[in-house]
Amino acid sequence: MSSTERAVMRRLGAVEARPVERRRTARVRPGTIVVGIVLAAGAVVTAFPFLWMVFASVKPRSESVAFPPRLLPEEPTLEYFVELFTRLDFGRYLVNTLLIVLICMVGLLLMAAAGYGFAKFDFPGRDVWFFLVLVTMMIPGQVTMIPSYLILNGLNLTNTLVGIALPMLVSGFSVFLFRQFMATIPTEIVEAARIDGAGEWRIFFRIILPMSGPILAVQVVLTFIAGWNSFLWPLIIANDQKLYTLSVGVSLLNQQIATNPSLQMAASTLMVVPILLVFVVFQRFVVQGFALSGLK
Repeated sequence: MSSTERAVMRRLGAVEARPVERRRTARVRPGTIVVGIVLAAGAVVTAFPFLWMVFASVKPRSESVAFPPRLLPEEPTLEYFVELFTRLDFGRYLVNTLLIVLICMVGLLLMAAAGYGFAKFDFPGRDVWFFLVLVTMMIPGQVTMIPSYLILNGLNLTNTLVGIALPMLVSGFSVFLFRQFMATIPTEIVEAARIDGAGEWRIFFRIILPMSGPILAVQVVLTFIAGWNSFLWPLIIANDQKLYTLSVGVSLLNQQIATNPSLQMAASTLMVVPILLVFVVFQRFVVQGFALSGLK
């Protein structure tokens, strides 16, 4: 037997002589089971109204007013969704809402640039200006509606989509989130780009924004929700019903057609489902963005 074969035999013998480790079975604690049951019950209670709304939106009117009520429809139908877009002009409301959301998305670049300036530039009065930005977060939006209306009326922007979206273009909370996140980006990266000859706008668009993906996702979700749910301001600033948003249309629907629960549930489903889809798509980035923005 050669030396190589003896070495192989010794290694095999060592493997055979090695004791077999028993797998440890994970023990489930009673407290964990109780917590799981409580969380599951809370999830069911939270999700039940949403499920009821979705199922009621595809029920015929006879089933929606039947007693005792049933969760699942026996004869599902989409006639009420069709009625929303054909008879009640919800298609126009949907287009108006999407246009307002797109205009508000432009404000993300402005707020990101402001957050970058507060995080990476040292200029006189920086802390004072940032404090004023934080103060605006403490002012209720209802307080600024009358001054905003007077300003837009002076600019002849009342009863326009731009006038509806303009007050929602920027927010102090979004500037704060951008500033907190961008403060965690190493300053050495910015200085190295400047040494290589990159301008400030190139640094912002090529380096800072790509590295700020998580907080941008958070802002996309928050901006979408704010624009999608806008109700009071469009109702005040728009005199023409053709400029109403979905939320205003749902409110008018509840006032005009209060005898058809299925039609009301169809309109509510049209309002809620897109927000849930956007949040599900960006959920991972939302959690990561909020966690990282609180590091400093």
